[in-house]
Amino acid sequence: GDIVFLEAGNLVPADGRLVESVNLKVEEAALTGESEPVDKKVDRLTQRDLTLGDRLNMVFMGTVVTYGRGTAVITETGMKTELGNIAELIQSVEQGQTPLQRRLEELGKQLAWAALGIILIVIVLGFFIRDPNTPIMDTIELLLLTGISMAVAAIPEGLAAVVTITLALGSQRMLKRNALIRKLPAVETLGSVTVICSDKTGTLTENRMTVTVLDIAGDSQRIEAIMDEKGTIIEHDAPELDPQFAPEDRALSLLVKAGALCNDAVLETGPRGTERAIGDPTEGALVMAAAKLGFDKGDLDSRWPRVGEIPFTSERKRMTTIHRVDIDRDKTTAPWRDAPYVAFSKGAVDSLLDVTNHVWVGDDLVPLDAEMRERIEQANATLAQQGQRVLGVAFRALYSPDFTDETAVETDEVFVGLVAMIDPPRVEVKDAVARAQTAGIRSMMITGDHPLTAQHIAKDLLITDNDKNLTGYELAKMSVADLKQDVETVSVYARVSPEHKLNIVTALQEKGHIVAMTGDGVNDAPALKKAEIGVAMGITGTDVSKEAADMVLLDDNFATIVAAVEEGRTIFDNIRKFIKYTLSSNTGELIVMLLSPFLGMPLALVPLQILWINLVTDGLPGLALAVEESERGIMKRPPFHPKESIFSRGMGKRILWIGFLMGIVSLGVGYIYWLRDPNGPWQTMVFTTLTLAQMGNALAIRSNIDSIFYIGLFSNKLMLAAVLITFVLQLALIYIPFLQNFFSTEALMLQDLLLALIASSVVFVVVEIEKWVRRQRGEN
Repeated sequence: GDIVFLEAGNLVPADGRLVESVNLKVEEAALTGESEPVDKKVDRLTQRDLTLGDRLNMVFMGTVVTYGRGTAVITETGMKTELGNIAELIQSVEQGQTPLQRRLEELGKQLAWAALGIILIVIVLGFFIRDPNTPIMDTIELLLLTGISMAVAAIPEGLAAVVTITLALGSQRMLKRNALIRKLPAVETLGSVTVICSDKTGTLTENRMTVTVLDIAGDSQRIEAIMDEKGTIIEHDAPELDPQFAPEDRALSLLVKAGALCNDAVLETGPRGTERAIGDPTEGALVMAAAKLGFDKGDLDSRWPRVGEIPFTSERKRMTTIHRVDIDRDKTTAPWRDAPYVAFSKGAVDSLLDVTNHVWVGDDLVPLDAEMRERIEQANATLAQQGQRVLGVAFRALYSPDFTDETAVETDEVFVGLVAMIDPPRVEVKDAVARAQTAGIRSMMITGDHPLTAQHIAKDLLITDNDKNLTGYELAKMSVADLKQDVETVSVYARVSPEHKLNIVTALQEKGHIVAMTGDGVNDAPALKKAEIGVAMGITGTDVSKEAADMVLLDDNFATIVAAVEEGRTIFDNIRKFIKYTLSSNTGELIVMLLSPFLGMPLALVPLQILWINLVTDGLPGLALAVEESERGIMKRPPFHPKESIFSRGMGKRILWIGFLMGIVSLGVGYIYWLRDPNGPWQTMVFTTLTLAQMGNALAIRSNIDSIFYIGLFSNKLMLAAVLITFVLQLALIYIPFLQNFFSTEALMLQDLLLALIASSVVFVVVEIEKWVRRQRGEN
């Protein structure tokens, strides 16, 4: 019940109902995400359940008064306000595991059960094939040692470290592409994204109102079409006229100049020479358009000094400025050549048509009859349907210095034309949306803006090819079941509230989607936190939105999200490559350990050799796999389904047959040496052949489908270094005496080492052949 007085610059302290409004404008970006100030009024609203952006007789906590003044009766405070409701939503959102966390947890369970099964199998089989003359306790000790060694061989000890390092390296690569990762698991999750829900303003668009169309008497021209290569209006020599006008373009010139004169925005030159408009976004667009067309606002203001003004009011829907005519009257045929003053008006088209009786066309004054009015209204409607914001511009010659009578000034005016403007789409976004669609990723627009504007931008960017959209008012009436059904077909949502955004994300997740959600305001925080990937804006984003997000776009650009998705897919590919590499190596170890007793051989590998393979031989090349570049066609394949196994798409089978091949080759070499001399270096031959086979495997699986000779042997120098270092370390284990004692190895003759190298290369050759066969089948 408290009374609050509001004026320009005030931060609204609580939610309240307006009882007085004098040209009051409030920026509600904190709640709606739209930076365009909202005109407030005290009139009673007839429609119930309106979205925040449409509650024009209310003010809300956290919003800012930008113009005018008003009085409000407080209705809610603290956590009961709309801002407090958002805070409660943020606290209530629970985050689940990422797809990678779920897959690695599943992998851990599978490996644990596999290790337990291996121990049991070894113990059971060991009792069946044991030597009856061996004491039972010695047999049990041997079986336990063998079983535990095989269990150790089955567990990839370096997996957690390599995954973490891979994600960290991936986050650095993303930073170079303007994507700052705040939560490390998000690096991989990006690769699984199936839907990108994007805000419109600043992400899909430039967040800069831009004049696009100038219309004279229903004849619309895009602004690019009337500029020459220098960016100025195409003019003709006409010395008898105002030098700034041209015969065919006088109305266009007047339209642009009047829009810049009846204007409170100013141009500011930045440190790099770039100009930006300071003030209301709409007025800034008019000033920028004039500058692009060769009319500097400073020069215009000096030639047409302002001597009076009638401010904008929500009732009149227009503003008027009065200027002294300071030109060479002998060189102009303008209607005000004999008048000391001229008034320029701009505002809603219908409000200006009500106070005009003529239209300025070319070099003539044409009566505003029914036909002409219909042409102008039709042009206005057509531009509005395209999502454009349309303003009308008019003028009147004044002969009296008395500007106090608003009615006398704003009457019998001459209508000049229409100016249409829009926050244009970013030029790179259309290609980014197309790339996302090719990659099986759907793009959606969720905005607080008007439906017509949202629909037009969405169609222009190919986010949608139909006229389906849902507003916050419609969402409020929908059941959960209906929303879950509609989210699969509707891609444009307008005038939405924070609850609506949260409900949309939840509905998509319940349909099995991995959702990336963008946002920049406090109102976006609940949905950002709920989505698998919350994406905040680095330039325009609030601290609250950044805190709730997993990733921050340093350039506020939708195209950066798609680039980050590509990096995420690359990272997930590299993690899968490491898992394939290390588990195929471990499978080779298991084959060696499991089959050697059946051949009557002692343990082919001792525990320290197994640990060496798992930590060093697996680890160094595994780290090198983390920096592999993207696969060819990585953005032309569908994303992994959230419930899809990490062993899917043939990876499990390849792990088994590659591991089996490595084990058979290594054990075969060792078996030949063991038959020749059971006391010879057969165990070292098994160890060395298996290690070298893993090096060949590491080189071959750098690409899932392409040959290493296609991607380039030297394209990953870190891999070559890892293979070389591992080979040198292996030689050290074989030839340095104290390491020989520690790892139970023996020095090999040169011919033995060459044999191990030749035998191990079989793995590399077979894997390359298998990839060639799959390429011939057209697999990707």
